[in-house]
Amino acid sequence: MSQKVIEQLVQLIHNPLFLSAVSSWLISQFLKTVITLFTHSITSFKQFIELILWRTGGMPSSHSALVSSITTAIGFKNGINSDLFIFSCCFSLIVIRDAVGVRRSSGLQARTLNEFGTKVSGTLKIPFKPVKEIQGHRPMEVVAGILLGFL
Repeated sequence: MSQKVIEQLVQLIHNPLFLSAVSSWLISQFLKTVITLFTHSITSFKQFIELILWRTGGMPSSHSALVSSITTAIGFKNGINSDLFIFSCCFSLIVIRDAVGVRRSSGLQARTLNEFGTKVSGTLKIPFKPVKEIQGHRPMEVVAGILLGFL
C-alpha cells in the first residue's frame, strides 16, 4: 500500500463520525448478543458469531443506533442548522422507518408463506424451499437503538 492510502486509513479511524458509527453498531450488536444469550439458546459457535456480527432484528436495533449516532455526531460537529445534519436526519428517518415497518412486515409475510408452503408441501407431496425470514424490529427495539446511538 502506498503511504497516501495508509494516511487516509489512519485519518478514517480517527474520524469522530466513523468512530461514533462503528462503536454504536458494535455496542448494539454486543447488547443484542447478551440479551439473546439470556432469553434464547444459541446452539453453535457459528450462530454466536453471526449474532454478534451481523444478525438483524432484536433488542436494540443496530440500524437505528448507527444512524442516530451519525446524526448526533454530525449535529455536534457541524451544528443542527447545517445541510449535512438535515440530510442525516432525513436519512435516519428512512432507515428507522424501514427497520420498524417494511422489514418487519416482510418478515411476518415470509413466516406466513413458509407455514403455508410447509402445509401444502406435506399435503400434496410437492417439494418446498422456505424463503428467508428477515426479522424487523418492534418499536421499543428501535427506540432503544435510537437512545443508544444518541448516547
